Amino acid sequence: MTISASLVLLAVTWFMILFIVLPIRLKSQGEDNNVVPGTSASAPADPQIKKRMLITTLITIPVWLFLVWLISSGLITSEQMDIYNIIESN
Repeated sequence: MTISASLVLLAVTWFMILFIVLPIRLKSQGEDNNVVPGTSASAPADPQIKKRMLITTLITIPVWLFLVWLISSGLITSEQMDIYNIIESN
């Protein structure tokens, strides 16, 4: 696995985990009965973005390391993922 491929894998993994972490324990303005004029009632009351980004990073690093190990070890190859037989074997 090249360095650029591992960085792309890190970015994709980070954003996927971020989208999982964002709605967890989120309280909306409507639930808090404090809707700011001009915003939707479903907008978060306290989004805590820095905390969520830190949690995302702490979860992403071991998941990413596992994925890099799994791909680099050869347990999963591109030929195994080729379900439509597009890749030609030499």
